Amino acid sequence: MIYGFKMADGDTGVRKRKRKNADKLLPEKDSEKTSEEIDKKSTRTLKRGTFWLTRIVLLRYIGFIYFVAFLVALHQNKQLCGLQGLIPAQKFLKRMQLESKGNNLQIFTKIPSFVWLIDYEQHLDTFLDYTALAGLALSAFVIIVGGANWFIMLALWSLYHSIVNVGSTWYGFGWESQILETGFLATFLCPIWSLRPVPKDTPTSKVVIWGFIWLIFRIMIGAGLIKIRGDQCWRDLTCMNYHYETQPVPNPISYFMHKSPEIFHKFETLTNHFVELVAPWFLLGPRRLCMIGGAIQILFQVVLIISGNLSFLNWLTIVPSLACFDDASLSWLFSSKPDSVKDQVLKIQHSSEGRPVKVGHYIRRVFNISLGCLIAYLSIPVVQNLLSPRQAMNTSFDPLRIVNTYGAFGSVTKERTEVIFQGTYDNPYEPNAHWEEYDFKCKPGNVTSRPCLISPYHYRLDWLLWFAAFQNYQYNPWLVHLAVKLLSNDPGAESLIAHNPFHDKDPPKYIRVEHYRYVFTKLGSKNARQGQWWKRKHIGNYLPPISLESVKDFMKNMDYEYPRIRRKRKI
Repeated sequence: MIYGFKMADGDTGVRKRKRKNADKLLPEKDSEKTSEEIDKKSTRTLKRGTFWLTRIVLLRYIGFIYFVAFLVALHQNKQLCGLQGLIPAQKFLKRMQLESKGNNLQIFTKIPSFVWLIDYEQHLDTFLDYTALAGLALSAFVIIVGGANWFIMLALWSLYHSIVNVGSTWYGFGWESQILETGFLATFLCPIWSLRPVPKDTPTSKVVIWGFIWLIFRIMIGAGLIKIRGDQCWRDLTCMNYHYETQPVPNPISYFMHKSPEIFHKFETLTNHFVELVAPWFLLGPRRLCMIGGAIQILFQVVLIISGNLSFLNWLTIVPSLACFDDASLSWLFSSKPDSVKDQVLKIQHSSEGRPVKVGHYIRRVFNISLGCLIAYLSIPVVQNLLSPRQAMNTSFDPLRIVNTYGAFGSVTKERTEVIFQGTYDNPYEPNAHWEEYDFKCKPGNVTSRPCLISPYHYRLDWLLWFAAFQNYQYNPWLVHLAVKLLSNDPGAESLIAHNPFHDKDPPKYIRVEHYRYVFTKLGSKNARQGQWWKRKHIGNYLPPISLESVKDFMKNMDYEYPRIRRKRKI
């Protein structure tokens, strides 16, 4: 038994020695196998510092912004600035032409637009429609393909320039310059001719990538500085107590955000200062810090999108933040299937070493350096403005709006006032006259109407009415023109509002505009339980009652066409 045990033990020892010898050989095989796997994996991993996929993301996103902007133009421009619009553009264009004394080059330089190529006094409406339709078609192409060339992107930029410079008052918002600057930079992301999403001979220009980073840096720093230098409430951290209720067009989330505790509003204000004054400096740092800065800006814009209807401004501001992310950081967004764009980028990255440098490479380098110098030169007055204690907000220093200065909410209104249009068939001066209200698409009116949720779409008239409530009707003659159009049930004016109480009836004999103060109802209050989002208090009369007879002189002085009344037949 003992011998047998020893024999077994000896057998075990032999096995151990064999296994040990075998183990000495295995690491070499495993090591060989592991190095092959690592090498294979490395060829399937995107390298850092290139922006092929970033370009696709940027172009598709910019295409989306352009699409929304041209859609707004198609639906509203004729009614706002067409031949029969509230502010007819042909009058402004004619005045500019007279001031230029027939110098076509001077007027085109001052107001770049294709409108000068047509007879705008006859075909302005057609021009507005076809410009918007062309923009929609081109932007849809960019979204679908994920690629573009100089000609498509310059066409989009020129088409939108043509609309902005015709729209005057209706296009006086800061994001119009921002979309033009963004679109200009996006042009030079692309090759001159090729429409392929991954044009292998045209890598994404790092000068343009840094141009986008410089853009988002200026946007945020400008917004932060204008706040610190502006309203006292930004310095004592109380601005967010008012913002959600008094912003131009609140949404349903604004109602609930407004009800947050004051300590939360102070935290929001501090966070705003951090995002706009501290985090932008991250964008100028190394790769990882730049990505963190970009992520902060994107998250901040998403919060703003959720909490208000600020047109496509916040959606647009996300665009330059995307330039903070290279191919390696965005690869998860793309499929790894053979011949996919990601696979094409992998092949380019791992086959570029040792390839002969073509002449076109040097030409592109010279062009990109020249573009960088142009941006640096045009940035001089922008930087001077940022450093000035009298900082201007949303200003362009060149007619093409290539490099601009930005800023938002330098002051915050503490009370919300609204102008309410009312019409009647009765004697307007009788105390028992029956007045019926007009409802607009998105601005507060009926206290039971839920705040709208429309971002990134934009109702330009509603925004201008928000500004008009701070001023008087003499400062806004287009508001009187709107009232005149409603006195005749003008179809164009009706398309800009949500409800005309006199639709399919005779138009009212008189219209007036009343001034009200609006506040959100309290959560759980009796008014809230009755479905009221707002409480309002009458302040006074904004525009006294007018009739078509009483505005003849006004229409003549403003050179507006006097409306024709189409009354319903009485049976």
